[in-house]
Amino acid sequence: MKIKKEISILLHNIRSVHNVGSIFRTADALGIDKIYLSGFTPTPKDRFGRARKDFAKVSLGAEKTVNWEYIKQPKNLIKSFKGQVIALEQAKNSVDYKKVKIKYPALFIVGSEVDGVNKDILSLCGIVAEIPMKGNKESLNVSVAFGVVLFQMLDQ
Repeated sequence: MKIKKEISILLHNIRSVHNVGSIFRTADALGIDKIYLSGFTPTPKDRFGRARKDFAKVSLGAEKTVNWEYIKQPKNLIKSFKGQVIALEQAKNSVDYKKVKIKYPALFIVGSEVDGVNKDILSLCGIVAEIPMKGNKESLNVSVAFGVVLFQMLDQ
């Protein structure tokens, strides 16, 4: 009997609907249980509750197959989460994502394309994982980094 590995994601202050839609599509491919959206992160529905065509075009319908919820207080979610909390971010205390051993349930946190995961949220995370950069650029696109890290980490 296969044991269910409960995995959730928190997307906080991601600006681009294209990045969020892409993360939804990747989350579907990974079998993610739930995506939490907070801050100014775009949701699959507009403020009137209508499906966003621009979102659906990128996610290819993953917003209908992955459970999601908009939350106003991401810190409350993190504080109440009964499991391992992992931020994907470059920080002084970050570790190579390939060295992280996941314990379930797990909550992965991804932040702003420009500013990353803010310090208040980062301080609540048990692990901060990063992708070591070998070239001249300091980082990858947030949706690309999400895919790289989660496909590797969840294949343990």
